[in-house]
Amino acid sequence: MIQPGGSRVIVTRPAREAAVWVHALSQAGLQAVALPLIDILPVDDPGPAQRAWQTLDVYAAVMFVSANAVAGFFESKPAEIQWTVAQAAIRKIAIPRAWAIGPGTVQALQQAGMPSEWIDAPPPETAQFDSEALWRQVGTQVRAGQRVLIVRGRDGQAMGATQVLDVGVGRDWLAGRLKEAGAGVDFVVAYQRACPHLDKRQQQLAQDAARDGSVWLFSSSEAVANLRVNLPSQDWSAARAVATHARIASAVKAAEFGVVCESRPTVADIVGSIESIYEC
Repeated sequence: MIQPGGSRVIVTRPAREAAVWVHALSQAGLQAVALPLIDILPVDDPGPAQRAWQTLDVYAAVMFVSANAVAGFFESKPAEIQWTVAQAAIRKIAIPRAWAIGPGTVQALQQAGMPSEWIDAPPPETAQFDSEALWRQVGTQVRAGQRVLIVRGRDGQAMGATQVLDVGVGRDWLAGRLKEAGAGVDFVVAYQRACPHLDKRQQQLAQDAARDGSVWLFSSSEAVANLRVNLPSQDWSAARAVATHARIASAVKAAEFGVVCESRPTVADIVGSIESIYEC
């Protein structure tokens, strides 16, 4: 069994999130190192996001697919726009609910100034943070004729600059449930996701981690795909990984990692999965 402090964890989230997770896992007694496998970039044209801010009052809710969606959307906010409960009361306009799938997105919304009482998200004890869990929380709010804005990302490389990246089939699943309930769904792109080019040091880190007992932490199927793009001939049969969703675990298994465990995306659960990874 791997014990805390005796195993290196390779954190594959985008750089900003990876730094947070490296710190949290280090505080939990694990040796963690960041190897970001998704680059987060600003959109080429912020106009659509800026225009979305001008019409927020037509939406019953705004769903953010990630903390990066929050950051990108709020960075695009025109200076004259205020999205607070107090300002909404003064201007006598409706303020949309903010929907978040997981605790990281909730925290990002709070840091952006969104009051907690206006945020809807799966409860902390939820078995899995995904669109299905969010729908169980918000589905009863939805009424026919309402509109919901989904703030998401775009893949600026593999799919081309004009195509929106589906960062998880759950997002499309949620849009489908909204339409079935009679609600309109609009989308706006707030950031771009791209495959990073690993330098020689990062490539060596990945190659070593493929065989030295390190545990890879995957929170996105796209990170798995980007790793394979950078190291197309690497043998992963001796590698071990923890994935934070069943769909991500499937992608890791398809890459032929030797050991793959699933875990809820909380520090305590991930530490527990790493400790018991040989039992998976």
